[in-house]
Amino acid sequence: MNLRFRAACAVVGVLAVCSSCAKPSFVDDPSVTDGRYAMGTVFEATLPAGTPSTAFEELFDIARELDALLSIYSEASDVNRLNRNAGQGPVPIAEPVREILELSVDYFRRTGGVFDVTIGPLIELWMHAAERGSVPTGAEIATAKGRVGSDKIHISEDGRAGLEEPGMSVNLGGIAKGYALDRMLPRLRASGVESALLSFGQSSTWALGAPAGKPGWRLLVRGTTGDFVGLITLKDQALSVSESLGQSVEIGGKRFGHIIDPRTGQPLIRERQALVIAPTGALAEALSKVMLVADLDAALALVEAEPGCEGLLIEADGKLFTTHGWHEASGFEPLPD
Repeated sequence: MNLRFRAACAVVGVLAVCSSCAKPSFVDDPSVTDGRYAMGTVFEATLPAGTPSTAFEELFDIARELDALLSIYSEASDVNRLNRNAGQGPVPIAEPVREILELSVDYFRRTGGVFDVTIGPLIELWMHAAERGSVPTGAEIATAKGRVGSDKIHISEDGRAGLEEPGMSVNLGGIAKGYALDRMLPRLRASGVESALLSFGQSSTWALGAPAGKPGWRLLVRGTTGDFVGLITLKDQALSVSESLGQSVEIGGKRFGHIIDPRTGQPLIRERQALVIAPTGALAEALSKVMLVADLDAALALVEAEPGCEGLLIEADGKLFTTHGWHEASGFEPLPD
């Protein structure tokens, strides 16, 4: 196993959203764009010309503050403190951590357990498997699965949270970026900004309003091979892009992806890519993982059940599967072969 795979393992019900996922490419010329490294990738903001530089700094501050609370790589983070105290009772947590945990538990229930932020024990299991070069045994997977389940997260109204069993661990990497974008919008609106494109590594994006004189923010979408497959136009919508084998390891000559199905404990081995648009970044991120993990019909049904959500699934052979309202909601325009 290599460090690149370890860094990719930021999860939520499935192993992580990877920074090398096929991404949309910006079509519209930016007004003013600035970026910083944050939350394990590059955060970029495109705002109208003339926007004060303080508006950018406020966005970067939000990303840094949330990273400090949510990162599993910081010993001082609230999430690490929660994990260290698993099975020992609740610990104090900051308001954003409480909110994202409540969202995660809600999404766990609404997706029938397909989305699960307590996937940490399975992540560690497969990391060790990659290091030793052999797949986990059935008994090892069963033991790790016994420590997984967002219904074992307990959140109290006094600002505390706990994990029910020793050995449990939460990893919010697959929802944190979308949640961070959601936290930025009120700050922008309070500053009078009505048009903005916010993006973490172009895998989690928020399109606020539209550029002057345009119907929306126009983005080129890449398929699993890296070729452009279409054009979408977003306005007041969040977008998440996830890919099953964006990061992977080889064990015994077989390729295992960075996303794990929390119900089976097995990593995905089939190459595919999912795009989901939603009213919030957090929900878009959760559902893009669901589209990769769940069976096709179930995945499409779960996305369609959420108001304002639509999805596109791209298979390795180029076949496209969409929810019924995808084309209308995204303005999707396939590109000629």
